[in-house]
Amino acid sequence: MDYTKRIRDLREDSDYTQEYVASVLGISQTMYARYERGANELPIRHLIELCKLYKISADYILGLSDTK
Repeated sequence: MDYTKRIRDLREDSDYTQEYVASVLGISQTMYARYERGANELPIRHLIELCKLYKISADYILGLSDTK
């Protein structure tokens, strides 16, 4: 599974808006939307922040594990 689908699914399952997640990452909603679409690659620093936000491992987001 592609990480773009995983970050979108995590956000939707948590009932977060793109705007909220973007604010946690310190970026614009437009930039975050580009991550979810795959138009821009997710920087490692943002991957780490998403792991903290959702309390999951990076392996799950990257598709290396199906265990959150």
